[in-house]
Amino acid sequence: MLQLTTYRNLQIFLVLMTVIGMSFALFFLQRHLGLTPCPLCIFQRIGLMIMGGFALIAALFNPKPMAVRLLLWLGSLAGIGWATAVAARHVWLQHLPADQVPSCGPGLDYWLDTLPMLQVFKEVFAGSGECATVDWTFMGLSIPEQSLILFSVLLVVHVLILWRIVRPIAQNRLA
Repeated sequence: MLQLTTYRNLQIFLVLMTVIGMSFALFFLQRHLGLTPCPLCIFQRIGLMIMGGFALIAALFNPKPMAVRLLLWLGSLAGIGWATAVAARHVWLQHLPADQVPSCGPGLDYWLDTLPMLQVFKEVFAGSGECATVDWTFMGLSIPEQSLILFSVLLVVHVLILWRIVRPIAQNRLA
């Protein structure tokens, strides 16, 4: 019987979740609903794509050396960890009282053209009024809340992948 939690199958699952997440964002939210992503949404997408890129490499090549698997896992974990942290910040901004929400500033394009990259990161994470706006909900959850749930599930998948990587060592030590 096909085992669903093999290293390669878990990597394929991560790639599939990246494709689904990005398709939902680009085709449904942006094209169908006409929503424009705020800077924090864009940063979440970048993290998801980084995770998907490392997962795709791992799924395609299915490396056998543990060091290579760990390196790919760390890259993937960094991407989804980044996306999760940004989504958590975004949810926090959306739950601030109206009088504590930061004022809207210039767009991300302007910041990228005029500010050093470190300052752009600082400005994005400070948030803006546009990041605190809830434009669409599904089952009472805003887009960043839905993203945070998805990213948390993907972090759990990363724990499973780590277990797949280190399990042979644990089995050899117990034997």
